Amino acid sequence: MILNHLLGLYTHPKEEWQTIDKRHESLLYSMSHILIVALIPSLTCYYSAVHLGWSIGVGDPIILTQSSAMIVSTAMYLGLVGGVIALAALIHWMAKTFGSAPSYTQSLELAAYAATPLFMVGFASFYPVLWFVMLVGLAGLSYSIYLLYAGVPIIMHIPEERGFIYSSTVVTCGLILLVVMMTSSVMLWSLGLGPVLA
Repeated sequence: MILNHLLGLYTHPKEEWQTIDKRHESLLYSMSHILIVALIPSLTCYYSAVHLGWSIGVGDPIILTQSSAMIVSTAMYLGLVGGVIALAALIHWMAKTFGSAPSYTQSLELAAYAATPLFMVGFASFYPVLWFVMLVGLAGLSYSIYLLYAGVPIIMHIPEERGFIYSSTVVTCGLILLVVMMTSSVMLWSLGLGPVLA
C-alpha cells in the first residue's frame, strides 16, 4: 500500500524511518506517495473555496467560482508536487557536502515523507477560518521539520551531529523555496491570474 508508512511516522517516527531505510522502495513508489498525498490539500481547499467559503476575519465568507477554484487548486497541486521534487533535488545535491552519497530515490523518500504532515494540514480547510488553518499549518510545519531532523541521519547514513547541520540547511532551503513559490503566486495574481469571487 502506498500510504503504509503514514501511521508509523506519527506514532513512532524514528523506527519508521529505519523501516523506510531498510526497504528503499522505487522512485515510482515515492512519486506515487507524493501524487496521492498532495491531492489532500488541493481537493479540500477546492471544496472549501467553492462550497463553504473562507472566513478571513470580519465580513462575509469569500467564495470562489468553480472554474477559478479549479485553476487555483490545480496550481496548488502542481506547486506542492514540484516543491517536494525540488526539495529532493536540493537534498541530493547537498549530500556530498555532508559526507553522504544517497540515490535520488532516497532523497525523494526523505522529502516526500517529511512533507506529509504539511499535506495533511489540508484537512483543516474543512473549517475554513484563517486563524484555525494557520495554527494547524504551524503544527504541521513543526512536525515536518521534526521528521526531517529525525530522518536525515537514518536515511543519509551520517552521524546525528552532522545530520543536524544537514537538516538545518535543508530546512533553510525549504523555507527559501516556499518564499519563492509564494512570490510567484503573488506575481501571477498581479498579472490577472488571481482567483475570481463568486
